[in-house]
Amino acid sequence: MEAKTICFCFGYTDKDIIEDVRKHHGKSSILEKIKVEKARGKCRCAELNPKGR
Repeated sequence: MEAKTICFCFGYTDKDIIEDVRKHHGKSSILEKIKVEKARGKCRCAELNPKGR
């Protein structure tokens, strides 16, 4: 099955999240990474997400 993009800004897929959950014993750290980058002004959702969000 092809990976589904979850975060267009930073390129995370559903498979990345699953792997991160396995790596971190049941909890993904990806959302926190996204929040940090967004706080740094690195979010480009309007440009990269086909839905503009």
